[in-house]
Amino acid sequence: AEEERYFREKEREQLSALRKHHEEEIHHHQKEIERLQKEIERHKHKIKQLKD
Repeated sequence: AEEERYFREKEREQLSALRKHHEEEIHHHQKEIERLQKEIERHKHKIKQLKD
């Protein structure tokens, strides 16, 4: 029973670490999306300036 509890605890720790990793990845990608959206707006603005 002690061994089983040990493995359940280890599995819970691994799942927690995996969840944290994925949350960090999501945050990173969201920041990257924001950065790219700003770049897109910057380029659109330059195109508009060229048309005027």
